[in-house]
Amino acid sequence: MADIVLECVGLTKHFGGIAATDAVSLDVKAGEIHAVIGPNGAGKTTLISQLSGETVSEEGRIRFLGQDITRLPAHRRSVLGLARSFQITSIFLDMPVIANVALAVQAHRGHSFRFWRPAASDPELTVPAEAVLAATGLAGRRGTPARALSHGEQRQLEIAMALATEPTLLLLDEPMAGMGPEESGRMVETLKKFKGDKAILLIEHDMDAVFALADRITVLVYGRVIASGSVEEIRANEDVKRAYLGEETA
Repeated sequence: MADIVLECVGLTKHFGGIAATDAVSLDVKAGEIHAVIGPNGAGKTTLISQLSGETVSEEGRIRFLGQDITRLPAHRRSVLGLARSFQITSIFLDMPVIANVALAVQAHRGHSFRFWRPAASDPELTVPAEAVLAATGLAGRRGTPARALSHGEQRQLEIAMALATEPTLLLLDEPMAGMGPEESGRMVETLKKFKGDKAILLIEHDMDAVFALADRITVLVYGRVIASGSVEEIRANEDVKRAYLGEETA
């Protein structure tokens, strides 16, 4: 059995009287893409926030690489090798692409953000940054200000910045959000490159992308896991069809 990189058991979080996550348990194995799907309001983003440390769980435990990280803050989880991308891009729009990624390398190595200008020309930072840009299809855009990138390219840049921190596990929160079919296709091909190398927990609404990428899928509805299994098992699950997939499985 593949090594388990991340495991959560019984994660629960309420907002007011509503359980955003309700005793959620799942794991992510080394090198696999584990997708989490569900309708709006299912608790997917709350779950990924709990795993990354931005949201504190009321109940449950989280283990990462064998270590209990349930109470660790987000920055400590990042140091251990857990990186998250967001639904809304979080990049430095006025900086060139290479500077954005060099900054991520710099931050991972514990240096100050005050020296971002030297970072953009420091070979110790730009060499690994260039490698990440090549892997994510952005090498040709290295000198372009981030604000001049297309929406899809900005999402690629955000993933490049996450990869620059040398994570063991990537938490991707709807990387295809707002993309057209062509950009989504490029993102799928980018993420396929990391299958077998990086463990990825993928939150995504684009079911074509999910079915193309996922090794396993967990389905959330009203904060609860209603099914978890292979792509084929989820496609065939009658509860999932009724609750979420509907005609998309036809």
